[in-house]
Amino acid sequence: MPDRSPLTFISEAETRLPSEEFTRLCVNFGIELTPDEIKRLGLFLDLLLKNNERMNLTAIKEPDAAWRKHIFDGLTPICVLHDLPAGAKLVDLGSGSGVPAIPLAIVMPQVQFTLVESTRKKARYLQMLSEVLGLPQVQVISERIETVGQDPRYREQFDAVSARALGHLRILTEFSLPLLKLGGKGVFIKGGRADEETLEAKRALHMLHARHETHIATPTGTITVLSKVAATPKKYPRAVGEPKRSPL
Repeated sequence: MPDRSPLTFISEAETRLPSEEFTRLCVNFGIELTPDEIKRLGLFLDLLLKNNERMNLTAIKEPDAAWRKHIFDGLTPICVLHDLPAGAKLVDLGSGSGVPAIPLAIVMPQVQFTLVESTRKKARYLQMLSEVLGLPQVQVISERIETVGQDPRYREQFDAVSARALGHLRILTEFSLPLLKLGGKGVFIKGGRADEETLEAKRALHMLHARHETHIATPTGTITVLSKVAATPKKYPRAVGEPKRSPL
C-alpha cells in the first residue's frame, strides 16, 4: 500500500461538535469563541484524530477527552497572551500535533505565529494544516530549536514564546529566551510540578536573564509565565542536544 501524505483524508474531514464539558470550561475560564472559531477548532480536532494513526500525534483518541485536553488546554494561554497587539510575533517550540499553536492561531488572527518542529513529516503536516484551516499568519520551520535560536533571522525577534510538554523548565529557558525580544514573555503549559520546576530552574533563569512572573492554575494544568529582563548571552542556546543532555 502506498504511503499517504499528511492530510490525505482532507476530503473526509468533518467539523466535530464541541463537548458540553468543553463549552462549560470555556465559559468558566472566560474564553469567548465565535461560531467560525468553533467550526475551525472542530475541524482541527477531526484532522488531528484522523491523521493520528499514521503520525503518532497524540495518545488521546476519545473526542470528548481531546476537546478538553487538547483544544481547551491549548487555548488557556490566552489569559496571558490576549493583549498582544496586531503584528506581534509568537514562536511555538516543539509544535508536534499543533497544540497549543494552532488553536491559538485560530482565535488570535492578529498575531504572527512561527511553529518550530524538527520532524519533517510533522512539520509538513502542520504547514498543510494551517493552509486547510485558513491561517495565513502561520509559518512552520523544520529545524532543531537550538539552531533556530542561534539564527539571526529569529534570535530576539519574538514578543512571546509558547511550548507544551517539551521538557523541564531548565531546558525550556535555554530553548526560549534567545528567541525573545527584551521584555518578551515565555508562556509554558505545565503540569502539577510547575512550582518545583521553577525552583529547580532558579540558576538557569539567572544565567539567561529571565524572571519568573507567575503561575496560573487552569482546569487542565498550570501556565508558567517568564519574562526576559536582559539580553541572552550569545553562547546560548548551546549546541544541538546539549541543553537536554546537561540542563543549566
